[in-house]
Amino acid sequence: IKSGNITASETWTNNNVYILNGWVYVKAGATVTIQAGTIIKGDFASLGALIIERDAKLIANGTADQPIVFTSQKSVGQRSYGDWGGIIICGRASVNAPANVSLGTAQGEAVIEGGVGTFYGGGLTPNDDDSSGVLRYVRIEYPGIAFQPNSEINGLTCGGVGRKTVLEHIQVSYCGDDAYEFFGGSVNAKYLIAWKTQDDDFDTDNGFSGKIQFGITVRDSAVADISKSEAFESDNDANGSTLTPQTTAVFSNMTIIGPRATTTNVGNSLYLAAAQIRRNSSLSIFNSIFMGWPQGLLIDASKGTPTDANIPNNLFVQGTIIAGTAAPVKYAASPTTPTGANDASILAWFNTAAYGNTILANNDDVKLGAAFNYANPDLTPQAGSPALSGAVFTNARLNGLTTVSYRGAVGPNDTWYKGWTKF
Repeated sequence: IKSGNITASETWTNNNVYILNGWVYVKAGATVTIQAGTIIKGDFASLGALIIERDAKLIANGTADQPIVFTSQKSVGQRSYGDWGGIIICGRASVNAPANVSLGTAQGEAVIEGGVGTFYGGGLTPNDDDSSGVLRYVRIEYPGIAFQPNSEINGLTCGGVGRKTVLEHIQVSYCGDDAYEFFGGSVNAKYLIAWKTQDDDFDTDNGFSGKIQFGITVRDSAVADISKSEAFESDNDANGSTLTPQTTAVFSNMTIIGPRATTTNVGNSLYLAAAQIRRNSSLSIFNSIFMGWPQGLLIDASKGTPTDANIPNNLFVQGTIIAGTAAPVKYAASPTTPTGANDASILAWFNTAAYGNTILANNDDVKLGAAFNYANPDLTPQAGSPALSGAVFTNARLNGLTTVSYRGAVGPNDTWYKGWTKF
């Protein structure tokens, strides 16, 4: 049983099962190393969570044959959304938060949400090359709790995490809040899976500038959150301010499977859109697939500095397929600062020939193997699929990513999402 503060480095071995009893803090200077194949369970009664503070490290280096599994302490068959807290990692990379005297934070740092009381961000001297360790071949199952409204513990929360941290081959399943949330920071990631999340799959805020490539979302049509559920929800900050650094996250090669296998399948009414970019965010999406959402791309200018002001020079959507929705591209105007944009002008921008985007009427038109087979999803593009080609890698935002010809997370011969995962 692990509880309280961990102040000295230690190793968790795969011949034990570890229980997180309450909020477990890894303090500055300490490193927790977890062997491949280790199982860690979050206690339900105490809402266990693992918090990696600034200047601490988590080395969870699993393998495809021996993934590290964080899961619920409840018995198999009794487990469900929000059985325990989740994993919170805090670093010293850039964050666009102002100073807060009452909280004791300087400019460029903040208190991570979820009620755990931990600071993140590097203040006036951020280190975007900060390292908080390694998460590789890790499953995080049944996490995500609402400490209070707008302050939740997500499946994996990253606050001010730097780019020398390694996040690869991670699956968050049945999360009671967001699967992944990035508050500022510069960490990059690849091979991320969000499986049947309740709220948002990839939430980005407070100046997050990382690049994420190869990611999968699959939703449960019956399960959504009262706050409205999306695959992507992105803000510059909660107020839609012009604080810098601006949120400029990049997602490329994402396959985003929504709640509607067909356009007649309504599902939970709390689903909003595949991607809601709002509150002055400049998040960009490349070479991705959205299938089966009530709305596809929503450019939302309704609060703060209008988001469409970032188009076309700072907010990009290119090489992307939207299928199976009657509302593939939508716009929400600002009631206080009208820009003159509307649904038609945003759709025209999306359809700019050089951007290489595609709108298809039906999910079947994408021709993936079995995208809506929840027991054994097959996201491989089949013969004749428009996803087999059309990827766009000319934009400078994509520097450093792997160049591929296909769109979506899975290429013709890819099996990266099989074996270590559990659907």
